[in-house]
Amino acid sequence: MKKNNIQIAVFAGGCFWCTEAVFQRLAGVHRIISGYTGGTIKNPAYREITTGRTGHAEAIKIEYDAEIIKFTELLEVFFVTHNPTTLNKQGADQGTQYRSAIFYVDENQRQIAVTMIKKLSEEAVFDNPIVTEVTELGPFYNAEDYHQNYYNQNSNQGYCQFVINPKLDKLQTTFKNKLKKQIQD
Repeated sequence: MKKNNIQIAVFAGGCFWCTEAVFQRLAGVHRIISGYTGGTIKNPAYREITTGRTGHAEAIKIEYDAEIIKFTELLEVFFVTHNPTTLNKQGADQGTQYRSAIFYVDENQRQIAVTMIKKLSEEAVFDNPIVTEVTELGPFYNAEDYHQNYYNQNSNQGYCQFVINPKLDKLQTTFKNKLKKQIQD
């Protein structure tokens, strides 16, 4: 899925509001779409996803310039800004829709993801085993409009203040050199 240098990565790291806010701030990321993937029904709606019965994960589709940021760097940010060791859970959010997953678009992405998980496991970076699934990307369904660009439009909301802001603080501290210029300042 290449358009010049533009490539696609799809991650699920709990609530898509959180992952969207994190990856929007990275240099080389052009567009983020919040949506649903990995499930069994066509065209799911949020009300169906929240039941956990469709098998879909809340995920983000990242369109990025591989000349500016590599897939490996996106994975590094992914693993630092969510908990890859809790099965079907991120913070207070519980259910398969909040699972940790990398939905690869080609064999190269799959290999890079598997290798990184193996390396992080061997180095015991986390206290518990990594449970992030690595699955081939199937149909990706865009979430409803009110989920798109959620943090940027609702940053004063309680969930954003207490759940997303700490992730953005961690991103700022750990990956300052990977942030878009206006965010670094």
